[in-house]
Amino acid sequence: MNNAKYQLTYLTILVVTVMSQAQSSILIKDVNIIPMTSVTIETHQDVKIEDGRITSITPHIPSGSADVVIDGSDRYLIPGLSEMHAHIPVAKDGDDENVRETLFLYLANGITTIRGMLGDPYHLDLKKEVAAFDFPSPRIYTSSPSLNGNTIATPEEARQKVTQYKNDGYDFLKIHPGIKLEVFDEMARTARQVGITFSGHVPLDVGIEHAIAAGYATIDHLDGYVEGLAPEDVRDQGGFFGILLANRADEQRIYQLVDETKKQNIGVVPTQTLMTRWLSPKPAELMVQEPEMAYISPATRFSWRQSKKQMLEGLNYSEEVYDQFIGLRQKLIYLLWQADVPILLGSDAPQVFNVPGFSIHHEMQTLIDAGLNPFEVLRCGTTNVSQFFKAADRGTIEVGKIADLVLLNDNPLGDLANAQKIEAVIYRGKLLSKQDIDAGLKKIALKYNSN
Repeated sequence: MNNAKYQLTYLTILVVTVMSQAQSSILIKDVNIIPMTSVTIETHQDVKIEDGRITSITPHIPSGSADVVIDGSDRYLIPGLSEMHAHIPVAKDGDDENVRETLFLYLANGITTIRGMLGDPYHLDLKKEVAAFDFPSPRIYTSSPSLNGNTIATPEEARQKVTQYKNDGYDFLKIHPGIKLEVFDEMARTARQVGITFSGHVPLDVGIEHAIAAGYATIDHLDGYVEGLAPEDVRDQGGFFGILLANRADEQRIYQLVDETKKQNIGVVPTQTLMTRWLSPKPAELMVQEPEMAYISPATRFSWRQSKKQMLEGLNYSEEVYDQFIGLRQKLIYLLWQADVPILLGSDAPQVFNVPGFSIHHEMQTLIDAGLNPFEVLRCGTTNVSQFFKAADRGTIEVGKIADLVLLNDNPLGDLANAQKIEAVIYRGKLLSKQDIDAGLKKIALKYNSN
């Protein structure tokens, strides 16, 4: 017998374990629930899950009524979180190990829904595998391949690509910089005709006012807003994400842009942690030593370190410029939130020093720094997302809802950092225990840090 044929990786074993639980009922005993229906905690509750949904919430359910019983004493249950600006790898030469690792990292950090922002035909089949529970993963929404100044250089190309991507089955279109105004307008017109939304960057030739009027589903990164606050004749001189324009911003115009965004019911995904990680004055040499970097390959760590150094060296950069830029973005975030514009949690991972899953917790802290409170930040990753997707069957903890849940060892409403103290993740009714999470993370870390 060839023993090598029967050797299973940890993630394969985990798949077998999860699939064996496919029809298992789960009971969480004596847990404190943060249902996200209001700012409240429902204490000492039992939560029963059957066939992927919450079937009962009451102070006492007999332990013998479920296949799996979890002790929730002194713990807190929240809805699963979302990563609304994720990047999903593609398999290389048929090897999808990196894809599965990346999806596991999201899930291990309490993320039960991701929105992939750089689509590929591979992701259409991947969605089907994830929906069938072929391996542990958050649910996936995926964009089309990039629409940018090179891929749609003419209105004719825009019509062709938009129609093709709609027919291919992508969930939405991804907009990148470089698109000329007349091409953008044809893209938006065709998208409305065929019934597909678009999200992403605001091309410089389009501008934030025109982009808002065009009806983006989400505007991501805030760079379009920053550029739109600067005088028109210097907007092309802003550097990376407009960092060099912060001192030229007319902050009074924020209120007009916020009001127009609200009127169009456009969601905003700030990806603030992309800025606070990539552009921060903290040396790359220190950041690469952070514990979560253990789950990233040495080659990627080196690339991130070089990218951060090159970025800062290439800009007319100082800590004062950084502080002014972050302060402007924080004001944008806070005023958008105050105007009830849907802020959606997203970190742009994996990007420079944003490790999948872990980066969403950095993003939550940046929203705290912008002036939101812990409950409001949790809304950005739960109820706001379910409303965005018009998915009334998830986003809160109520009977009948899909069981996307995270069991925490401490109260995140007291300190949002407690959202990192994960005891278990339940995704669409399937259990990923603390033991599963720790073993999976250890396996990945050993792969990349074997020396």
